[in-house]
Amino acid sequence: MDRLGLLQGIGRISVFVSLLLAFFLLTVKTENKLANRLFAWFFIFSAIDLSGFFIDVGTRNELNLEIFRSTACLFGMPLFYLFVLAVCYSDFKLKWKHVVHLLPFILVNLVFIPRIYLSTHVDKDTFVATLNQMPEIYLIQILIELQYIYYIVSVFLILKKYREIYLENYADSSTATYKWLFQITCVFLLAHSIVALKNILRYSGFREIFLWTNVLVGAVALLITCWFIMKALNHPELFRGVNSKLQLTKDILPEVEEKTESKDVQVDAISSQISKLKQYMAEKEPFLDPSLTIQELANQIDIPVRELSVLINHHMDQHFFDFVNEYRIQKAMGILKDQSRSQLTVLEILYEVGFNSKSSFNTSFKKYTKLTPTSYRNA
Repeated sequence: MDRLGLLQGIGRISVFVSLLLAFFLLTVKTENKLANRLFAWFFIFSAIDLSGFFIDVGTRNELNLEIFRSTACLFGMPLFYLFVLAVCYSDFKLKWKHVVHLLPFILVNLVFIPRIYLSTHVDKDTFVATLNQMPEIYLIQILIELQYIYYIVSVFLILKKYREIYLENYADSSTATYKWLFQITCVFLLAHSIVALKNILRYSGFREIFLWTNVLVGAVALLITCWFIMKALNHPELFRGVNSKLQLTKDILPEVEEKTESKDVQVDAISSQISKLKQYMAEKEPFLDPSLTIQELANQIDIPVRELSVLINHHMDQHFFDFVNEYRIQKAMGILKDQSRSQLTVLEILYEVGFNSKSSFNTSFKKYTKLTPTSYRNA
């Protein structure tokens, strides 16, 4: 099979798999429907973009349609950006202000109208020969790169804030959502680097390398889509968002300190609250709830959630996530040392103390004791 045939074959399979994944995301039952729909549309537009590998252009008007189709790639990163927002923040909703993300697509097609879409009097072969040297084509290439840089940086900043808020306000031992989104973003960064290299080679004299790079891009797109399908089928629970109105401790700390009359009063109040918190954690064991949040704990001990967040994350110098897991590990250590409960497996113990993931339990246990649970029990 020649390169063109191989590229067309990969393109057809990639489009089919992308549309299959989009169908799955649109029909699967989930609480976060908006995130699924945004991701589904991302794959639909990816399929439209990948269809360029096997579309044959016959007439000048068909070439115009093909150029218009190629501009659909400008929908990809905005949809991915909105998808990340929808996954990270459970209260995220689409608003009219998000229409601004359509501006690059609209701008490019307006620029294309005079010299590309309306120049139907020029025959197809002559037009194709000069197309890649037109300023309008350079414009879309530059705009794609600038758009990509803006959105990829924005996504990494969203993930950074999401992780900080999650650690400060949630005790669920699973951070799978953050890890998955981070993996996706890194994979997209790698894939786009290959696409950018391909676009550079387009204007070089290395035509053979350019053609093989197209094949590589199609193969990478197919592999990434298959990886998404495996993730979606094996981990349908990955959508766990936080409330976007939650603030980081560093943002609310100045407000809390302003309300304190003097430093002595502040020290006494902090010491009292820490003692009250530790006593409650030891006696009532709220950490046994796998889905415990800082809001729920604040309600239980009758401390405003903002003050409790500052107390744990600032004055005790621990994330809420680590603070709660420390009590879970201490209880697990007690069970592992108890000879009368030696019949319990590590899996049974981790569920009993509030964890819901074996990998998270092992990681936290080793961080706290420098040993694995099994090694600790044997020792």
